[in-house]
Amino acid sequence: MSTQSTTAPVPEQSFWKRLSLRFDARSYTMILALVVIWLIFTVLTEGRFLIPRNLSNLSRQMSITAVLAIGMVMVIVATHIDLSVGSVLGLTGGIAAVLQVWYHWETPWVILAAVALGALIGAWHGFWVAYQKVPAFIVTLAGYMAYRGILLGVLKGLTVAPMFPSFKIISSGYLDLLPGVILVTVSILALVIGRFRSRAAKLRYGFQVRPLVLEILQVLFYCALIILATYTLYQYEGIPYPVILVLILTLIFAFITNNTKFGRQVYAMGGNVEAARLSGINVRRRTMVVFILASVLASIAGVLTTARLNAATITAGTGAEMDAIASCVIGGTSLMGGVGNIPGAIIGALVMASLDNGMSMMNTEAFWQFIIKGFILLLAVWVDIKTKK
Repeated sequence: MSTQSTTAPVPEQSFWKRLSLRFDARSYTMILALVVIWLIFTVLTEGRFLIPRNLSNLSRQMSITAVLAIGMVMVIVATHIDLSVGSVLGLTGGIAAVLQVWYHWETPWVILAAVALGALIGAWHGFWVAYQKVPAFIVTLAGYMAYRGILLGVLKGLTVAPMFPSFKIISSGYLDLLPGVILVTVSILALVIGRFRSRAAKLRYGFQVRPLVLEILQVLFYCALIILATYTLYQYEGIPYPVILVLILTLIFAFITNNTKFGRQVYAMGGNVEAARLSGINVRRRTMVVFILASVLASIAGVLTTARLNAATITAGTGAEMDAIASCVIGGTSLMGGVGNIPGAIIGALVMASLDNGMSMMNTEAFWQFIIKGFILLLAVWVDIKTKK
């Protein structure tokens, strides 16, 4: 006797219906907004905004906020917040400068010490939030004030400079043409292989996918953007080292959040923490790790900031936490938790850096810059709320 399947066949869907199912309004709205911002500043600056030198400076300026935003995404997805990352950036960058300028430590040891300090700070936050049940808002607000005070005490109100050339090059260096071409080629191959392997896996398990033609067009579009960006950067000096670092961190943490057990559990916690706990997820341990990663990334941003300024100052990182949070929200991360992605946060960081860069080129007064960035953040949250429907 033959056995009949009890599973009803999935009806074939039209091209446009499948396309609409795959459309993510939040993601594409911010990309469109970025394009509009660039066009406006290009017109207002008489084309100076899009010259290779300015785009290179913009990419370097964006990198610090992007590194902070990568860590902030995981914190917000887990339904927490970290208000201390700007102060952690300033403190770790200041300690790095003190160790090198006053005590003459070599660059690798200085970087290692800064990152280790960031990990300890993250573990301190995680202990209070995960094991003592103190709200993350209070824990990190306390850190926001305490670490800034420690920085003032360590630097004694002084600007500590200059850094060793081997440290300064972390932010000021550029990748030569041949390594850059190799990097771009590998990136394009990884993109193409990754997208089509993902498509094949979805088909194998019966998930809905984009039409093949649309998938190919989208991959070609991304490849063209990569080539265009690379060509533009090499019209000036090349690919800045901080941009390469951001790309590497984006790939690593996008993989962690999307393709690992830890990442899935963090999103599960953001969706419903009690259900995650009942399903066997060690919520306290995952919370601890999330805060450690966020502070480690803040310490990396601190190293980049000190290298860029070639000095440590008592004001370094002031307001950086707000830019990081705004970048995440603009990039589609929901403050309610459970929703967000790393590439979206990078787009958000690019939007914030573009606003700063463009308004500075136009000599816009500082108070207008704060007003406009605040309005953009409010608009992004409104879009987030409306597109949930």
